[in-house]
Amino acid sequence: MYKSFGFVASVLILLLILGLVLHISSGSIAIGWHDYQQGLSAQQSLVLWQIRLPRLLVVAIVGAGLAVAGVALQALFRNPLAEPGLIGVSSSAALGAVFMIVLGSALFESISYWQLSVAAFASAGLATWFIYALASRYGKTDVALMLLAGVAINAIAGASTQLLISVSNDLQMRSVIFWMMGSFANVSWSSVAIVFSVTLLTSIALWRLARPLNAFMLGENISLHMGFDARRIKWQIMWGTALMVGVAVATVGVIGFVGLIVPHIVRLWVGSDHRQLIPLSALAGGSLLVFADWVAKTLIAPAELPIGLFMALLGGPFFLMMLLKQRKLLVR
Repeated sequence: MYKSFGFVASVLILLLILGLVLHISSGSIAIGWHDYQQGLSAQQSLVLWQIRLPRLLVVAIVGAGLAVAGVALQALFRNPLAEPGLIGVSSSAALGAVFMIVLGSALFESISYWQLSVAAFASAGLATWFIYALASRYGKTDVALMLLAGVAINAIAGASTQLLISVSNDLQMRSVIFWMMGSFANVSWSSVAIVFSVTLLTSIALWRLARPLNAFMLGENISLHMGFDARRIKWQIMWGTALMVGVAVATVGVIGFVGLIVPHIVRLWVGSDHRQLIPLSALAGGSLLVFADWVAKTLIAPAELPIGLFMALLGGPFFLMMLLKQRKLLVR
């Protein structure tokens, strides 16, 4: 039996607040409640405002964005296994960013965050368009072919990234490898502003497509009969998710499985109505990544586990569990 929107939203908000408190108070310099009451020292204020708060906000926003992108892609493919990391969107965005890190120095004097974001978005958008063009015929889309095309894009992007790494120098190689494992260690207030703006606007745009997405889940023909332009909806979903994933990847590297785990769990709680699924997935995605980053930075302290690596350890078994569930359904 599904839970009400208000109940699930309340639980997720409480979880998010708990995660934010745990995250912001832990680290090499402890900042407890009594410190806020007595007044923070200069060192604590510097750590809080320049390191922890920007990182915390980016963690929550990226988690929310990846979860919403997963919801939209699963609606587009009408498959609960569709996820930005699995169908090649994240790896393509990573390829664009790595291309800029390794070869951008030959074109520009220095590489900025903006240039990384644009390269990641362009690469993710191009890959998404290619998948769509390959799988579309006579105005209709073969879902199975889209998934297979995504797998092929994933392999090509991964191989191209490895090729770029092989021609990079030692400094570039170290920065690329650390960045590809996913890290929130070097975020700033400017990256908070960019990620927040892109994620908020794109999430609102996708939420406004909630009713067409509900119809689209029933099939393109039914969606057309209900008066929705399926072709336009697909384009909006693809470019919206490419933009959101591209900026997230450029900011913190590749973090997989958020867009797979979160929509699946939230769907079990409230059903498949995208008017509820999108905002609740945003809350759940933010909460999940805040807790995951808190564990990643405290588990082997004072060292820090890359968040992308931690999510892969968490998401891999979850993905296998979903495959086994799909297998049982096919056997029946």
